[in-house]
Amino acid sequence: MKKKHLIAGLILSALTAGSAWAQAPLRIGVIGGFSGVFSDLISGEIEAAQMAVDEMGGKVLGRPIEILTADHQNKPDIGVAIARKWYDVDDVKMITGLDTSSVALAVRKIAQEKGRIDIHTVAGTVDLTGPSCSATGAHWVYDTYALAQVVGSALAKAGDDTWFLLTADYAFGHAIERDLTAVVTANGGKIVGTVKHPLATQDFSSFLLQAQASKAKIIALANGGADSVNSIKQANEFAIGKGGQKLVTLVNFATDIQAMTLPLAQGLVLTEAFYWDLNDETRAWTAKFRKRKDKLPNMVIAGAYSATLHYLKAVQAAGTDEAKAVMAKMRELPVNDMMTKNGKLREDGRLVRDMHVFQVKAPSESKSKDDVYKLITTVPGEQAYRPLKDGNCPLVKQ
Repeated sequence: MKKKHLIAGLILSALTAGSAWAQAPLRIGVIGGFSGVFSDLISGEIEAAQMAVDEMGGKVLGRPIEILTADHQNKPDIGVAIARKWYDVDDVKMITGLDTSSVALAVRKIAQEKGRIDIHTVAGTVDLTGPSCSATGAHWVYDTYALAQVVGSALAKAGDDTWFLLTADYAFGHAIERDLTAVVTANGGKIVGTVKHPLATQDFSSFLLQAQASKAKIIALANGGADSVNSIKQANEFAIGKGGQKLVTLVNFATDIQAMTLPLAQGLVLTEAFYWDLNDETRAWTAKFRKRKDKLPNMVIAGAYSATLHYLKAVQAAGTDEAKAVMAKMRELPVNDMMTKNGKLREDGRLVRDMHVFQVKAPSESKSKDDVYKLITTVPGEQAYRPLKDGNCPLVKQ
């Protein structure tokens, strides 16, 4: 009898545990610098991630899905503290968002340590799929290599062979400066000078004067967010474009263009993975998004939706939230949504998708405040992103 009671107790315990697991929420964390220099850039990513949750019916494997949010204030130590608490205390299964490359790289280490998933939709450093690649991590929207490769090679081949770089002095700026330098020199160009500025700089005058004095044909802005917007505004005050030098932004977004206004930004050439007016599907998705937040979505907002939806589909297909099993499904399943067609998640964590080159419209070309881009060309993902063999990712067999 004692043996029967023991077996019955074990069965009951297993059923109770299974029931508790089925009722426990699957938690996703969206972390970003919601109060810092990138706040406007990422405003809307929480709503976009929630759109993906709602599209799944609010549940996966019968479990409710919850989204937690936090502000890392662009400080790696705060980002690390949030990630540790989320993984250890709140049982968060996946963290996404992660603007500011220094924060992203710090959180990547925690995710690796805990064996949990991190999907980076905002940070640009290509090191996330290089030396810092992870078996349970992904880099979803763009990276510094793609930005430098797509725009840098086109301009260098066109004869713009002397460059001066104005670089944000943190991980993202360093990475894009490195990648752009490689692209320019490979295409016969030369970097004639560089200057670094602190994150969240207000006065770019001394940096821009150095760039102007260099006589370089191209002044390239290796910064982002409000830094990029402010440096372009102040470059206009110095009439840099009128002096014959070209101002090139290596990472800007449709939201930045609206902040600058078309008279100031017209003619800028840039790269994005998403634009609301590309086709009927992008327009329909944007209409749904704007019912939640009346703002033009950029590629990182669209990326928050795309990454969250693909993750949840992988959990459903894997039948578990165990990180390695889910990541295996994420690599197995093609990524298909309004911004990506037949995208492939590589073993280094890079999502390979097409990238688009846009030029900012002149005011006379624009039909509305949201009509900011005209498409120049689409670059296939295989050409836009760094070859797998060149990334020095420890997970990739050479």
